[in-house]
Amino acid sequence: METVKVQHAKTHLSAILARVEQGEEFVISRGDTPVARLVPMTPRRRELGFGAYTLPSTFFDDLPDEELGLWGDDG
Repeated sequence: METVKVQHAKTHLSAILARVEQGEEFVISRGDTPVARLVPMTPRRRELGFGAYTLPSTFFDDLPDEELGLWGDDG
């Protein structure tokens, strides 16, 4: 793991990120004090959606006239 100063990291960020993408790790320090660590991200697969849910069988039924009236009449 290589340690670089903040100014060097700012100046060479693209090159450092390219090396991180190849698996290297860096510590960024302010003076002699380490303040951050750059490590490659592990890609995570994520399922789309919001969990298991099924629509009720009445979901697409027409709304009752009383409820439709609450939406107003634009026509």
